[in-house]
Amino acid sequence: MVTAIVADELPLVCEGICALCEGLCEVLARCGDGDEAWNLARRMNPGFLLLDLNLPGLHPFEILRRARQHELTTRVIVMAVRGDRKTVLDSLRAGASGYILKSGPARQIEDAFKQILRGGAYVSPLIELTRLFVSAPGERCHPIENLSSREQQVFSLLVEGIRAKEIAARLSLSPKTVDTYRASLMRKLDLHDVPSLVKFAIQHKMTQLSG
Repeated sequence: MVTAIVADELPLVCEGICALCEGLCEVLARCGDGDEAWNLARRMNPGFLLLDLNLPGLHPFEILRRARQHELTTRVIVMAVRGDRKTVLDSLRAGASGYILKSGPARQIEDAFKQILRGGAYVSPLIELTRLFVSAPGERCHPIENLSSREQQVFSLLVEGIRAKEIAARLSLSPKTVDTYRASLMRKLDLHDVPSLVKFAIQHKMTQLSG
């Protein structure tokens, strides 16, 4: 029997995802933050770990890094509101086996399980794969693509209102390094303060605040 752990910061959403997994796998545990998700995954080594991209605590990309470091056989599926090219590609490069959009159909969970168990990777059908891997001639890249993976992670957490000290803990970095990333990403995006970052994220539909 396939096993899974579900991690989402919203209890109701987490319960809903667990319900969708019924009949597809045995849900060993569910939780609402990254630190607990990592501890559960390391202890239980489930077949799948479904991770909300906006989990509080340890950042999902850090969980992916640790999973590789500890050679866990767990396949990670990232669940997100955002479907921009940079975020999807960085998730897959970090080691995720699947990327599911929360705005997509419930069936994508079952499809993801099947595709990944066959040895493939899964990306939500709402994300156009041709545009994901190949940019059209003359197409302007999304501004977020100018950021490094770490800068994007810091960006995401700043937009969620997380302070630098907590960001450092989530990403296993020093506060000084976080400040360096923050200054660099603001320079690249030509923004000058956190409110501007939030406005930018809303305009580009990169946050749950986007309507």
